[in-house]
Amino acid sequence: SRLCGLGLCMEECRNYMKVLLSQHGGLFVCGTNAFNPLCANYTRDTLEMVGEPISGMARCPYDPKHANVALFAEGSLFTGTVTDFLAIDAVIYRSLGDGPALRTIKHDSKWFREPYFVSAVEWGPHIYFFFREMAMEFNYLEKVMVSRVARVCKGDLGGSQRVLEKQWTSFLKARLNCSIPGDSHFYFNLLQSTSPIIRMHGRDIILGVFSTPPNSIPGSAVCAFDMQQLARVFEGRFKEQKSPESIWTPVPDELVPKPRPGGCAGQGSRFSSSTAFPDEVLNFIKTHPLMDEAVPLLGHRPWIVKTMVRYQLNTMVVDTEAGPHRNRTVVFLGSTRGTVLKFLIIPGRDSPYSNTNIFLEELEGYNPERCGDDSIQARQPLSLTLDRPSHTLLLAFHSCVVRLPVARCQLHSRFRKGLLAHIVQNLTFHIKCIVFVMSQKTMYLRTYNNSDHNGLASHIHL
Repeated sequence: SRLCGLGLCMEECRNYMKVLLSQHGGLFVCGTNAFNPLCANYTRDTLEMVGEPISGMARCPYDPKHANVALFAEGSLFTGTVTDFLAIDAVIYRSLGDGPALRTIKHDSKWFREPYFVSAVEWGPHIYFFFREMAMEFNYLEKVMVSRVARVCKGDLGGSQRVLEKQWTSFLKARLNCSIPGDSHFYFNLLQSTSPIIRMHGRDIILGVFSTPPNSIPGSAVCAFDMQQLARVFEGRFKEQKSPESIWTPVPDELVPKPRPGGCAGQGSRFSSSTAFPDEVLNFIKTHPLMDEAVPLLGHRPWIVKTMVRYQLNTMVVDTEAGPHRNRTVVFLGSTRGTVLKFLIIPGRDSPYSNTNIFLEELEGYNPERCGDDSIQARQPLSLTLDRPSHTLLLAFHSCVVRLPVARCQLHSRFRKGLLAHIVQNLTFHIKCIVFVMSQKTMYLRTYNNSDHNGLASHIHL
C-alpha cells in the first residue's frame, strides 16, 4: 500500500484479519492488507482461496486499531466499520446479497458521532448493532460518551430516488441504560463487550459489560437487557433538536407521520417495499434516528458490579449450561490486567430477573514468559471465547492466545471424597449455611435457610 511507504511502521502494515465468518460451508475473511482492505472466500479444510478477492471497503477497516463488527444474515453481509483511512466516515453497510447495497448517511452526526462498534446480532426481522459514541443530545461543554443499540430491517431496500436512495430507511438508535439506581443514578456509560442472545427463564436476553470513563470513579458492571423490552423502545417516542441552540425534546405523537417511520416494509405493512414509502416518512427518519427513551436494564440494577479497582472488565463470555445438569449460568469476565473473573449467577427469589451473583475465582490468563511482554498494553485482552467441547476458555492478547480450563477441580483433589463446610453468615436471601460436597468431578452446593431445614441441593461445575 502507498500509505505504508509514507512513514507508517511495519507493524501497522501487516495484514490483520478483522472479519472471520462461516459462509456456505467455507470461510469469509477480510483483512487490513497494509491499509488496503481486501476480502476473500476460503475452503474450511485446506484454507485455499475460492475465486478472486474483493474490495474490503465498508466491510473491513483500514487500520487494525479501528473497531468493526460483521455478520451474515439471509445471504447478505452486514457490517459496522469505517470506510476511510482517517476513520471519519462510520457506516453500517449491507452487501453481497440479493438486495441492493445500503449504507447509513455519510457525515451526519445525528446518525453517528465517532462510534466504536462492539457487536451485532440477528433477532427477528432486524439486525441490532451495539456500539458506543459521543452523545449529541446533551448540552454539555465536554464530550460525553454513551452506549447505544441501533437496528435496521433485514429486508430494507432503501428509499426513493428523491430521499434516502441506497440508504437505510429503517435505521433507529437508542441509548442503553446500565446504571445503579438511587437519588442520582450512577452510570456505566462505556459498552465494552456483549454476549450473544441467550435464552434465560423463557426470555431472549443479551448481557453487556460496561465501564466508567477515565475521569469518573473506576468501575465496571454487567447489565442484562430483554430483547422484547429493547424492541419496544423503538416503538416509543422520537427525540429531536429543533435548532442547533435548542435542547433535545420528545417529538409529539401527532407530529409523527404515517406509516410510522423506521418500520419494515412488507409483511404487516401496506407498503410492499421501502422504496414506496412516502417522502414525508423518509424525510422524518432521515432527521430523527434517535429514540427518546433509553433501553432499561433487566431487573433494574446490574447483575455484577466491580468498583474502586485498578482494572476494568472488557470482555465476556456466558455459559448457560454450567454444572452437571447444565442448568447453571456462569459468567466469565476478562480484565485489563490479563485475568478472568468467574461469577455464578443466582436467580432472585422474588423474580428470576433480579439476579445476584457469587464470585467464584480469578484465573491468571496472561503469561509474560509465554507471551513475550509484560506491559500494560500487552495484558489487554482482545477477546474471550468459550470452547464447549474442550471445556476451556480461549483468551486472546496482542501477542498470544491462552487456553484456560473452565473448571479446576484438580486443585481440590484432596477433598474429592471428603466434605468441606463453610458457614456464611447473612448471605443474600437469608441463606445461613453453604456446604460444598466434593465428588470426583462435581462440586455440590447445598444451601440452608431459616425456613428450609432440609436444604435445597444445587449443583455447580467449578
